[in-house]
Amino acid sequence: MAYAITHFWPGATQEQYEREIRALHPADGSLPLGQLFHAAGTTEGGIFIMAVHESQESWETFRDQVVIPMSAQVVDGFPAPPVERDVELFHVFPDHILGD
Repeated sequence: MAYAITHFWPGATQEQYEREIRALHPADGSLPLGQLFHAAGTTEGGIFIMAVHESQESWETFRDQVVIPMSAQVVDGFPAPPVERDVELFHVFPDHILGD
C-alpha cells in the first residue's frame, strides 16, 4: 500500500532544503528507490515537504539508511527535527504512479 510522509520544518529556508535534498536524493535528479513522488514548498513559517513511497517499509528503509545518517552530515541544513505526519494511502491518482 502506498505511504505518504509529510514534514514541516518551522523556521527553515529554501536554501536549507536545497542543501538537504542534494545530500538525500540521487545526483541525477531521480527519486530514491521506492519513492514515487516528492514535492516541497515554502509556507508560512517554514518549509513543507511531501513524499509518497511504494510502502511504509520503503519509507522506513530510506529514512533509516539515508535520511538519518546523511542529514547529520549536512552543514547548515535544517535546524531541528520536523513536525511529521504519515498516512497509508488508499487512493492515488493517476493510478500509473503506483506502477499498476
